[in-house]
Amino acid sequence: MSSPVCTILKREWKAYFNSPVAYVFIVIFLALAGFFTFNVSRFYEAGQASLDRFFFWHPWIYLILVPAVAMRLWAEERRTGTLELLLTFPVTTAQAIAGKFLAAWLFVLLALALTFPVVATAFYLGSPDPGPIITGYIGSALLAGAYLAVGSLTSALTRNQVISFIIAAVIGLFLLLAGFPPVTDFLYQVAPAWVVETVAGFSFSAHFEQMQRGVLDLRDILYFASAMAFMLLATHVTLDNRRTK
Repeated sequence: MSSPVCTILKREWKAYFNSPVAYVFIVIFLALAGFFTFNVSRFYEAGQASLDRFFFWHPWIYLILVPAVAMRLWAEERRTGTLELLLTFPVTTAQAIAGKFLAAWLFVLLALALTFPVVATAFYLGSPDPGPIITGYIGSALLAGAYLAVGSLTSALTRNQVISFIIAAVIGLFLLLAGFPPVTDFLYQVAPAWVVETVAGFSFSAHFEQMQRGVLDLRDILYFASAMAFMLLATHVTLDNRRTK
C-alpha cells in the first residue's frame, strides 16, 4: 500500500469517515432505496420475489447522491488551496485522479453492499433468480462509477461545490433521460431514427436496464468503462491546464 495511488486512496477514505458526510450519505442512501422499493414500488404487495423494483430506482437515487459525494473531490482542494500543494508532491496527475476516484467509488460501493437486507428479504419471500440480482449489482456499481466520473470532471472545473453538484446532476440527468422511453418516443417524431438511436446509445439507463434484466453484455460493460475513462481523461486535461498556469 505504498504506491501514490494507494496513499491517496487511503487519505481520501479516511477523510470520508473523519466527518459526518459518510454516515449521512449511507443513511440517506439506504433510506431512499428502502422507501422507493417497499413503499413507492410496493415490493410486498407485488407478490414477486424479484429485485426489479429495487434496481429501477438506483439511477435516480445516484443522480442526486453521487454528485454530492463527487463535488468535494477537487473543488474542496481548490477552495482550500491544497490542490497546488497536492500536485507538487511526487505524484502524477493521473495517480491523484485514480486515488481520489477509487476512494469515492469504494465508498459508494460500501453503501451499495449495505443493501444486502433487501436481497435477503427477496430470498426469504421466495426463490428469485440470482442471475438478474448479480448482474443488477454489477450494473449498479458501474452506473455509480460513471456518475462519479462525471462528478470528478465537474469538481475539477470549479472551486464551488454547489456549482459542481448542479452541473454533474444536469449532465447525469441528460445521460439518463437520453434513453428514457418517453424521450425517445418524442425524438422519433422530430428526428431521424439514426439520430435517436445515436442519442439513446449514450444513455446510462439503456445500458443499465440490460443488466437489470439479467443480461451481462460486454458492450454495456465497455460503455460504462469508456464513459468513466473519458470523464477521468477530461478531468486530467482540466487539472493539467491548471497545473501549468
